[in-house]
Amino acid sequence: MPHAVSKPPPLRTRLICRLQAELGEVQDIGPVPGGRRRVVPIAGGRVEGPHLQGAILPGGADWQVIAGDGTVAVEARYTLRADDGGLILVHSRGVRNGEPAVMARLLAGEDVDAAEYYFRTLVTLESSAPAHAWVNGRLFIAVAAREPEAVLIDLHEIC
Repeated sequence: MPHAVSKPPPLRTRLICRLQAELGEVQDIGPVPGGRRRVVPIAGGRVEGPHLQGAILPGGADWQVIAGDGTVAVEARYTLRADDGGLILVHSRGVRNGEPAVMARLLAGEDVDAAEYYFRTLVTLESSAPAHAWVNGRLFIAVAAREPEAVLIDLHEIC
């Protein structure tokens, strides 16, 4: 009997939502092993999209390490409250990089076109709310843009 040939399914994604995370005052910790440490508080924001709507709750943060070439390793944790009241924990890990002059402009708080740099994260979500429990068994990717006082994030499920 011939053996069936298996192959992975094609990679697909679907847009879940766009997040607009409002940022607080940057806490510049300073030089640490591996780079310069900063903590960027997440002050709140909105979530709008075909599969999730709600608010970003204040209290989260993005813990960053900035390498000598300006590359930023990001790790953020924050909570969403869906419009139905369900809570969803977001854990995002990724990178923001580009030409050193572009990265310097971003760090200076300038408004820089997102096409000039790379900002992507891997995202996991957790929820005990029955309407949102489906997120526990999925992986997500995000494409982001840094504004002077906010981050815009398009969150996609990896299908």
